[in-house]
Amino acid sequence: MSYLTSTIGKKLLIGLAGLGLSLFVLVHMAGNLFLFVGQEAFNRYAHALTSNPLIYVAEVGLGSIFLVHVVLALLLTLYNRASKGSRYARSAKRTSASFSSKTLHYQGIVIFAFLCFHLRTLKFGPEYEITHNGILMRDIFQVVVDSFQNPLIVGAYVITVLMLCLHLSHGLASSLQTLGLNGEKYDGKVKLIGHAYAFLVTLGFISQPIFVYFYY
Repeated sequence: MSYLTSTIGKKLLIGLAGLGLSLFVLVHMAGNLFLFVGQEAFNRYAHALTSNPLIYVAEVGLGSIFLVHVVLALLLTLYNRASKGSRYARSAKRTSASFSSKTLHYQGIVIFAFLCFHLRTLKFGPEYEITHNGILMRDIFQVVVDSFQNPLIVGAYVITVLMLCLHLSHGLASSLQTLGLNGEKYDGKVKLIGHAYAFLVTLGFISQPIFVYFYY
């Protein structure tokens, strides 16, 4: 227990939580690609998820992982700021840090704010109903189409996804390094994985509102 409460332990837990969230984001993006197939396919996919009793377990688990990631990252940041260090060391750290790492917390704030809006709009939004193959279900497809007819929402979504791209690119690589994939042998490959993953997720997410806005 003392190890997990140490600085190294916190970094390890943040890394594990970050990997879990990264996996969720990838799966979520892939599932949303049913938008390109059509209304029935997307609604049936959403209905299969929300009607499964295990969805509540998954939501609690995902919420817990998210909470661990945010709280421990905040605690670690406060600890680092409170730690004593020379002015030269702090200056050198700021100089060598990338833009993505310098703005991680601002990215997190933007992503969290949009996440709240996203949940309010989709999970707790309008309750349209539709029947597919004799099964009554929520028409979440129509909710998405209504939302992405608003250019302000589309713009905010794209900006948030770009923020997410920066966050994932640095965060995934950092998590893998924390879990042991570090050193000259791995650094280049880990960064490449982070960039490739972030690009794939970003392309998948951004294509959805743009497609809906111009096609519907």
